[in-house]
Amino acid sequence: MDNKHLNFIKEANYIPVGLGNDTFSSEWVRDNTGENISQKNNYYGEYTFHYWFWKNHLHKIDDGWFGFCQYRKFWSLNTENLLPNSLDQLKSEIINEIPNSYENFDVILGDLYFINQLRLMKFIKKGFKLIIKNPSCLFSEKKRNIKFHFDLMHGAGRLDKAIKLLDKENKNDFNDFVNTKISFNPHNMFICKSKKILNDYYATVFPWLKRCEKEFGFEKLDKWSEIRIYAFLAERFMSYWFQKNSRYKTMPIVFYDIKKDFI
Repeated sequence: MDNKHLNFIKEANYIPVGLGNDTFSSEWVRDNTGENISQKNNYYGEYTFHYWFWKNHLHKIDDGWFGFCQYRKFWSLNTENLLPNSLDQLKSEIINEIPNSYENFDVILGDLYFINQLRLMKFIKKGFKLIIKNPSCLFSEKKRNIKFHFDLMHGAGRLDKAIKLLDKENKNDFNDFVNTKISFNPHNMFICKSKKILNDYYATVFPWLKRCEKEFGFEKLDKWSEIRIYAFLAERFMSYWFQKNSRYKTMPIVFYDIKKDFI
C-alpha cells in the first residue's frame, strides 16, 4: 500500500498500514515504530507488521474480530466473481463486517488453494530436476503435495531444513501436513477473534522464523521466490497451525490490483 490508496482504504472502513522504507503520512499505522523488525520487510513481507502488531498492539485490544488483507487481495462473500473488473466492482464485493454465520468460529482463513491442480507444464518448467527424481508426481495428484510444491517454487530441501528447526510440539505434525496435504489456505491472510489464539500463534511462528534465519540468512537469497522464503514458510505454517488449533471456517479472497487505479 502507499499514500495514493489511503482514501479507498478509509472508505472501506479498513485501517491503512504502511510497511518497509516507503514514506507514509501520519494517517498510516507503521511497522517501524516501537519494538519491530521492519528492516526485514523484504524477506518477511506482511509478517513485519504481524510482529509489530504482536509486540505493540495485541495487548491493547479486546477479543473480537480483527484481520488482515493486502492491496491486491481482499475478503469477500462472493464465490462467483473472484476477479473483479473495476474498483467500483471491488468495493461492492469486499466485506465490512463479519456475518453472523461465522460467530461459532475462532478464525477465518482463505478458501483452500489446491496446488495439485496446477498445469503439469508449469511443474515441468519449474522443477525438471525434481520430476526426474520423482517422476510419479506427474501421474499422481497425491504426490504433488505442499512439500513438492514448496521445493518446486522456493528451493529443494529448504522446507525440510526449516521443519527440523520447529519446536517438538509442531515438528512431526507439520511435517505430516506438508507431505500429505495437497492444498493450503493461502496469502498469509486470516481473521481472528481470540487474542489468546493469535498470541499463541505468534509466539510459535516468530521464534521459528528467527531460527530459520540462521539456516538461510539474507545475503545469499537471490530470486524473489527465495528472498521471501520467510513469508512463504509462514504461509504454509499458518494454514497448518490454525487448522490444528482453532475452530476455523473459510471465506473467499478476491483479487484486484488497486495500484492500477492510483497511478
